[in-house]
Amino acid sequence: MFAPTADISWRGRPPDPCQSRAGIAARCYGVRVTSAAASSSDPTASETPPTRREWVALAVLSAGLGMIVLDGTIVGVALPDIIADLNLDLTDAQWVNSLYAVILAALLLSTGRLADRWGRKLLFLVGTIVFVGGSILAALAEASGPLIAARAVQAIGAALIMPSTLSTVNAVFRGRYRAAAFGVWGAVISGAAAIGPLAGGALTQWASWHWVFLVNIPLGALVFVAALLTVPETRGAKGRPGADVDGALLSAIGFGALVFGVIEGPDIGWWAPAADFEIFGWSWPADAPVSAVPIAFAIAAVALTLFIVWERHREKVRRSALLDLNLFRLPTFSWGNLTAATVAVGEFAIIFVLPLYLINALGLDVMAAGWVLAAMALGAFFSGASARHLAARFGSPGTVLLGLGLEVTGVLLVAVVVTGTTPGWLVAAPLVVYGLGLGLASAQLTGTVLRDVPVEVSGQGSATQSTVRQIGSALGTAFAGAALSVSLAITLPASLDQAGITGDEATKLADTTRDSAGTTISQLRGQGAGSPLGDQTDATVDALAAGFADGTRWALLVAAVFLLLGFVGALRLRKAAAESDGGAASDAGDGGAQGDGAVESTR
Repeated sequence: MFAPTADISWRGRPPDPCQSRAGIAARCYGVRVTSAAASSSDPTASETPPTRREWVALAVLSAGLGMIVLDGTIVGVALPDIIADLNLDLTDAQWVNSLYAVILAALLLSTGRLADRWGRKLLFLVGTIVFVGGSILAALAEASGPLIAARAVQAIGAALIMPSTLSTVNAVFRGRYRAAAFGVWGAVISGAAAIGPLAGGALTQWASWHWVFLVNIPLGALVFVAALLTVPETRGAKGRPGADVDGALLSAIGFGALVFGVIEGPDIGWWAPAADFEIFGWSWPADAPVSAVPIAFAIAAVALTLFIVWERHREKVRRSALLDLNLFRLPTFSWGNLTAATVAVGEFAIIFVLPLYLINALGLDVMAAGWVLAAMALGAFFSGASARHLAARFGSPGTVLLGLGLEVTGVLLVAVVVTGTTPGWLVAAPLVVYGLGLGLASAQLTGTVLRDVPVEVSGQGSATQSTVRQIGSALGTAFAGAALSVSLAITLPASLDQAGITGDEATKLADTTRDSAGTTISQLRGQGAGSPLGDQTDATVDALAAGFADGTRWALLVAAVFLLLGFVGALRLRKAAAESDGGAASDAGDGGAQGDGAVESTR
């Protein structure tokens, strides 16, 4: 075993053996990591360069990752067309976006464990098949129910793909090559998320919204064949016995109930019931003493609390656990995940609400909206390419801070300029600033979160990191939809009143516009003077567009708050990373260099 870490900063209290790279490996997992492995982030450490095939495998894994990340955002700009074609309401639209992330979040911990046990390449290939199958079902959907169910199938496939990509990268690459590989992985996430709206706009306008899903068929086929030929099979260390089925069920119930409550709250009431609620043939009446939403929050709190208790019990009895709570004793891992979750909330809130504003309030066609949102991709690609050089100067945590500062600035600038008549280029300009921050933060945050995680449990570490991101993205759509719905209930009537449109007609217009996520504005604009409103149509459209813009502003401010919380978390992450570097140096001094990245069992 390792000698005690030479740390004099604890002042009479022994340092936690699980708060350093070597400590968590040796004392918490029963593996001994040599000093070279413990300092794998040191670019001067001796390391074997990856082969050409391994670099190609990284490209293939990144393509698979990009496919599922793209699918999380490509739907956004096509959503107004989907709403109009399938007669969705705002809640349905939120579920089309959110269910994908909810199920992905609920399954990632389980699939990360399966990837470690059964083989990461195997699960990647199976996930690609399932994902493409779900895409075909989504393209063929003719109603909200089948479309939402198809999104669930897509999410299952994505849950098999995502942890397999990151844990394979973590297992294959070392030292400065691992940092570069993580930079590619993070840049793919930010780039694919940012370019999704442009791709969705092009496919929707030049073909139909169905092609937003059909495009995954050729992409998936290419990724499957390339992975079969290039990606190496890797597995984690032999784990403890048993399958944590109870943990999987508790986490799925907890996360699902939490997102359900946030999404449904504006429609069925946060406390007192505002309307009947029906699901799977079961009804919650409007005359019930309390809404279903606080019940859902209570279920989420109980399920997630029991999940933590159960995972501690599994650890105590030395059985396989879905979530290794020892990982959260690594400060970089815990603070990094908290930062990633809050940032994801803000980022996906923006991606959900802006397409609705651009298409419905400003009257842009889907391609023009895609070009406006592509400003994010422009900034993200530029900064993602330069993130590694900035990290060499300021460190990865410092680069994350710089990125988040730019993201907050960009979102606040967008919130300032949105009105019912803002030209598209004026919205795009601050989105470039936001995109610059997105590329910097995403490209470096992943590697910082996983920098201290032992390779032997990289599958679970990467799955946990991906899970919190997906929880954040689901909550981002939910919070943005809730903020938009609540604010529209105030801003639309006020805007109509200022235009002199009052009475029952104004109430009906406001409610219809809110329920349709703004699609009513586009419909009235298209009908012109031939609409039932006659010569009042133009004034009504202008008033509704102004009210929708005001509601969008409030949703963007909610997103900015979460990004600001992420910035605060990144400050703590930078401090934790600095302390971890000091601990790694002590471990190296005590343990001695025994080879590059060697890991040996002490059981």
